[in-house]
Amino acid sequence: MDYQIFLKILRGGEIIHLAGIGGISMRALARCLQARGAAVQGSDRDDSPVTQALRQDGIPVAVGHEAENLGDARLVIRTAAINDQNPEIAAARAAGIPVCERAEAWGFLMRDYGAAVCIAGTHGKTSTTSMAAMVALEAGLDPTIMVGGELSAIGGPLRLGEGELFIAEADEYRNSFLHFLPTVGVILNIDRDHVDFFGNVEDTIASFRTYAGRTVEGGVLVINADDPKITQAVDGLGKPAITFGLSGSADVWPQNPAQEGGFYRCTVMVHDAPYADIALKVPGKHNLMNALAVAAVAWHLNIPGPVFARGIAGYTGVGRRFEFKKAWRDARLFDDYAHHPAEIRATLETARAMAAGRVICVFQPHTYSRTAGLMDDFAEALSLCDVPVICPIFAAREQPMEGVSAETLAQKTAGGRYADSLEAAARMVESVVKPGDLILTMGAGDVWKIGDMLSL
Repeated sequence: MDYQIFLKILRGGEIIHLAGIGGISMRALARCLQARGAAVQGSDRDDSPVTQALRQDGIPVAVGHEAENLGDARLVIRTAAINDQNPEIAAARAAGIPVCERAEAWGFLMRDYGAAVCIAGTHGKTSTTSMAAMVALEAGLDPTIMVGGELSAIGGPLRLGEGELFIAEADEYRNSFLHFLPTVGVILNIDRDHVDFFGNVEDTIASFRTYAGRTVEGGVLVINADDPKITQAVDGLGKPAITFGLSGSADVWPQNPAQEGGFYRCTVMVHDAPYADIALKVPGKHNLMNALAVAAVAWHLNIPGPVFARGIAGYTGVGRRFEFKKAWRDARLFDDYAHHPAEIRATLETARAMAAGRVICVFQPHTYSRTAGLMDDFAEALSLCDVPVICPIFAAREQPMEGVSAETLAQKTAGGRYADSLEAAARMVESVVKPGDLILTMGAGDVWKIGDMLSL
């Protein structure tokens, strides 16, 4: 879509329709557009507390996708999960109404800011974006923030600031992040995922290479020196880069890292000079790596080390990222969004460091294509816990695939148990839990509901 047409519709206060408005990034976009003066409306597959809250904020939301939902809309913005066959998209195209992607709209909005920090990576985007947000707030930069999770410090996934800094989570799915123009382009890691879109890991690397190449003139990349796929992605681009990693060969690295109960502390070094002493309030080595990435960003933005340290200390987590839910039967229940083998492995290793007793993991696979493409990797990762309970696959945008099932995953997983529903999984946990156990509900679907199903 042409940027000038987008601006004309936005600044003219005309009606913009968001198809799939209930998604976390879409509802943030709706509120951002509304704050800029647009008349915003939308539609979603289901009614929910989210869509009800949008209505209370003056944004009409239709339930279901129908052509008549468009009304007098002059622009339609769709989420990545909505295809050209959707009735609203088809009707918009037939009527000559411009259609743009969610990420494209975010990319247009970012152009109004002096600096755009875009945080990409197969894993850790939401946590790292949230960390960066806390540091920028502590530094008094009054940033605008778009994060793919519920960050309590900003009251949700969006904060509209008056400063020149935009901090955004950059999603690689369907090449969404290729609509962004970062001044600081962060790449945390590259792994095989989204197998329904990327044919192989080389396709994924190529996508990240294009993203890195979109860093604007005068901008900088912030990249993980410990990930050879990132090295491959940026090789020969000629973009200036700040590296972070666990060894002193990186520009930003941790001196004397130590952990207690899974929580790390260290001195962050930048170019072999002490930058900040930090003690993380979120567990896991992966979060230490996330913090190092944010340190590189903060250093580049001339944020003093002590300010960075206070911001990091203020980050206590984001919704569904190793989120403590409750104590129950002398055990502790956490919920986590991990839905990729590498994420599962990192989360279970963290849980192991924190658990006094066993680690019980209730996992809900997310999408048939991912389950099929990474089946053996899932089984290996889930075998790290003591009691793996596998729930039915959460299909999300997909239709069932013949021969792909959660039962097969349970059979391949050492000690795996299959539960044919969330309710059955809750009863299974009740039957095996012991004092001192750490229980994880894990997955990108609705597995979190199990916490409310556990009886006293």
